[in-house]
Amino acid sequence: MRRTLSLIASLAICTYLISCSGTSNGSSGTPPPTTSSVTVAPATVSLNKGGSQTFTATVNGTMDQSVFWEIVEATPKSGDSTHGFISNGGVYVAPTTVPANATIKAVSLADTTKSGTATVTIQAGPATSVLITGGSSSVSTFGSTQFIATVTGNLNTAVTWQVNGVNNGGPQTGAISATGLFKAPNSVPVLASGNNSGQTSQVVVTAISQADTTAMDSVLVTIVPPQQNAQGASSPLGVSGGNAKDSSTVSGQTLCCGGTLGALVSRGGGLYILSNNHAIARSDSATAGDPIVQPGLIDNNCAVPPTVATLSQFFNMETGPAPKIDAALALINTGAVDTAGTILQLGGTASNPPANGPPHAGSGVAPTVGRAVAKSGRSTGLTCSSIFATQANINVEYQKGCGTGSTFNVSFTNQVDITNNGFSAEGDSGSLIVTQDTSDPVALLFAGSGSDTVGNPISDVLNGLADPANPQSKPVIVGDSSPTGHTVAACSLPGPQSATAARLAVQRAAVSAEPMQSALTVRDARLAELMSHPEVQAVGVGASYDNSNEPAILLFVTKGQPRSNLPAQIDGIRTRIVEGTLFSRRGAITAAESTALEEGAVPPQLIYPISDAEVARAKIVLAEHADEWMKKAGVQGVGIGSSADAPGEAALVIFLIRGVAHEPIPPVIDGLRTRVRESSRFRAGFGDAPAKSGCSMPAARKTPPRVSNSRPKP
Repeated sequence: MRRTLSLIASLAICTYLISCSGTSNGSSGTPPPTTSSVTVAPATVSLNKGGSQTFTATVNGTMDQSVFWEIVEATPKSGDSTHGFISNGGVYVAPTTVPANATIKAVSLADTTKSGTATVTIQAGPATSVLITGGSSSVSTFGSTQFIATVTGNLNTAVTWQVNGVNNGGPQTGAISATGLFKAPNSVPVLASGNNSGQTSQVVVTAISQADTTAMDSVLVTIVPPQQNAQGASSPLGVSGGNAKDSSTVSGQTLCCGGTLGALVSRGGGLYILSNNHAIARSDSATAGDPIVQPGLIDNNCAVPPTVATLSQFFNMETGPAPKIDAALALINTGAVDTAGTILQLGGTASNPPANGPPHAGSGVAPTVGRAVAKSGRSTGLTCSSIFATQANINVEYQKGCGTGSTFNVSFTNQVDITNNGFSAEGDSGSLIVTQDTSDPVALLFAGSGSDTVGNPISDVLNGLADPANPQSKPVIVGDSSPTGHTVAACSLPGPQSATAARLAVQRAAVSAEPMQSALTVRDARLAELMSHPEVQAVGVGASYDNSNEPAILLFVTKGQPRSNLPAQIDGIRTRIVEGTLFSRRGAITAAESTALEEGAVPPQLIYPISDAEVARAKIVLAEHADEWMKKAGVQGVGIGSSADAPGEAALVIFLIRGVAHEPIPPVIDGLRTRVRESSRFRAGFGDAPAKSGCSMPAARKTPPRVSNSRPKP
């Protein structure tokens, strides 16, 4: 999804590594919206020592709500033992000492001259106190660390351990035992909402006194994948890297960018690193021969790391022909890159930590809805998810320069959309997306939002990077040459894995009373017609899963029985099919009864497999209406996916920009159900928030940085 950026303030004590825009230094395009002001809520708060508070910022004048969180009095600005600590998600925890106050500051990333503040007053609090010692503030994916909690001021020394406010932790954050052993998640957590959506996030490990639940201590733990490290000679791929010239100076601050060196390809006897244009070719502004480094500047405090390749070719996104791709090649230096095409943690042998391994060699495979996929990338590590939509037309926003400059949009066609839920974050741009069962390349990751990851189909990438002097010479993926490839074993390893855990989850929405009453009125008027279908046992009302803002007439049907042309909509109201064996009610039922009846039905899925015939039917509708819908306000993409309201049916997926007004989405277009996917704007680049501090903590502070336990799961 996006490359990352590092920021060094010229007079600052500390380096902040943040995610960034990922595009060229040209002057064309549209200037980014100007931030008018920033407000922080709550504006004032009183906390006991060791207490916690989650702050939110509103960035006025722009849709970009990304901010840096700072503590004005602290050194470094992310916090210290005297003034407390704040996370990149805006979670503040008070120190165990009592300073006069602390000032929380949110700085707009879109315009660093604009900021807002809030004041925290610290008070003594309860006599009982908790202190966490031991452990580490930085834990590798698939790793673990042991924390110890000491309770003073109370004879009862038992504590309850939480991760991000959840007892014992959860699938996205890592787990912790009753004795304080923290097991990191298999991939780095990603903020799915809030100011810094799309950024990787720290997790908060908390110990709460069981005798006095107002007494607690927390540590901020950063999950660091090995993909961010310097790899040395014969480096594997799927790791941090970038263009050595990808930096800029803005308002006295040095900013540097980086992404992921995705895979190895061969062409005409040469071996090349495959990545994104915006990750290693500076979005059309680079020059052939530019040094490509590993790790990226972002992971080397903006100093230039060793060169592993030289930029050879990139597809010009602004002037290149359709189909557009965001891709580039860099000719490897002798001895710098593993010539077997090995990708970090992509091996087929089950082990912990995961074994390295190459992808399946060749030209890849075509994407299909519901296909399980994986990737290895700089920011989130090895992640696993499923394809949500294919053949999508999408608009992606880029920004000129590393963290600065005007913006421009690129229209892509035939794109692959993958359910995000932690699958990627800023800095994973350039990762190779492969199938979980055979490790066949499917797409090259380049953009996304908090809800979605987007990749160029691998066939378009390889065709678009043909040798200009010999168009018949196209790159092929270097890797496993066996007939069937190998599984990505890490996707089956036990342990918290956010993207996999969320893959089949579907959000149950609440619809207000007025539209629900409209659905009931239509249902009652057409009840006899609906009950005439032999597979229908009961008819109720509830929320649509294809558009969570709308009601649906629920058709409770016998699972496995042939369907008799059930309607996709009735008088403008969507229908949703609920499958089960034998339902306890018959005929018309209320909304409450519908909810109860669903408890015994087959659990809904986010993605259903669809047949070739359904895909072919959807292609006709997509070809007819994609251009029309892409011109409508608030629409950023249109593609083919599966309906969540009707298992087995295809849907025209309409990707909306959250917060932008749009016209009503019809339930059906040319007989095909529609499915609404609303998220932040698709972007390739763009910094959102501090990801981690490049400074070490003072030697006197032996425990990890402290933060609040009140942050909900990302």
